[in-house]
Amino acid sequence: MRTKLRAVTALLLGAALLAGCSSTEAGKANPEGAGGGAPQESASVAKFTAVPAADAKDVPVNVPVAVSVSDGTIDSVAVNNPEGKPVAGKLADDKKSWATTEPLGYGKAYSYAGKATGTDGKTIELKGAFNTVAPAAQVRGTVFPTDDQQVGVAVPIMVKFDAPVSDRAAVQKALTVTNTANVKGSWAWLGDSEVHYRPEAYWPANTKIHVEAKLYGVAYGGGAYGSSDVTSDFTVGRNQVVKIDTPTHQLVVQRDGQTVATYPASFGKDADPELTTPNGTFVVMQKDEQWSFDNPQYGYTNVLKKWAVRFSNHGEFIHENNDNAANIGKNNTSHGCANLTEADAKAYFDTAMIGDPVEVTGSITTLPAKYDWYDWQVPWAQWQTLSAI
Repeated sequence: MRTKLRAVTALLLGAALLAGCSSTEAGKANPEGAGGGAPQESASVAKFTAVPAADAKDVPVNVPVAVSVSDGTIDSVAVNNPEGKPVAGKLADDKKSWATTEPLGYGKAYSYAGKATGTDGKTIELKGAFNTVAPAAQVRGTVFPTDDQQVGVAVPIMVKFDAPVSDRAAVQKALTVTNTANVKGSWAWLGDSEVHYRPEAYWPANTKIHVEAKLYGVAYGGGAYGSSDVTSDFTVGRNQVVKIDTPTHQLVVQRDGQTVATYPASFGKDADPELTTPNGTFVVMQKDEQWSFDNPQYGYTNVLKKWAVRFSNHGEFIHENNDNAANIGKNNTSHGCANLTEADAKAYFDTAMIGDPVEVTGSITTLPAKYDWYDWQVPWAQWQTLSAI
């Protein structure tokens, strides 16, 4: 009996060995697959690409999150902020790409997820997370002129910052100016925290100007970034130019190239380079019905004068000075200002506009280009060299 049992066992074992060496494909010989488990499904041909990639650090906040798929179409995509709220985004018409439509926040962790269906009908999933850049400082920028202002034809566009800017080129690339006259201009840096824009010649009258400073997310250098975008829409008014030829003792107002008023005046002392009204093209920058003039060096403080129109930060104004009426129209006796009678000062004041040019000639002194707003003191060729790009 034992001998027969061993023979049967050996026969069964040999049959089993022959079956294991079969050349039949495993899937056909064993529909349940090797080991008896379910068959493993092959991956979809579709592939997701996400920018930023999963686990990215210091991601810019002003660059859209972009998701695309190859060999398939997107079913859904969501980017969520740390509070779990979705960031606005838009799916392309062909359903092959998706991008955020609102900026991200500084120093935040975001997650994203998505699904797509491949051309083979199989689905894939996208999952990831990233962190945005955290600035060492956020710097505010402002634009002048502001919305809805009407200004004169010499007005410069000014973008000023709360702190110095290291990467001027990066900032300047974020600034655009468009206008209805299609006049071209150039930016010029007049310091580490101030950049101005002007055309080669005065703005055409009645030009509408749009300024856009897309500063949010711009790296200023040194870990500082722009805190917000800012825009401005303003209008250039009529063309009015004040012409002062100091030896004539007259202040001439021209509008659209025609003289509309001539006022007797007394300008700065002709022979004193410290007190003369200097040569140059200046800009009306301030108007006050009354202004207190102080110059202790020359013995006067709190001298109140009416109808004061400032045209230089060096200290020059056009204003009433009835105390000097005997010299108005006859002698230049002021300390640099243009003195008018009260009636004439009021008449001029009522027509003056921030941004009007004031052109001074005939003086023994020419003011150096350093007293804001000195934009038109800089020749055009030199002005263009002050651009960062």
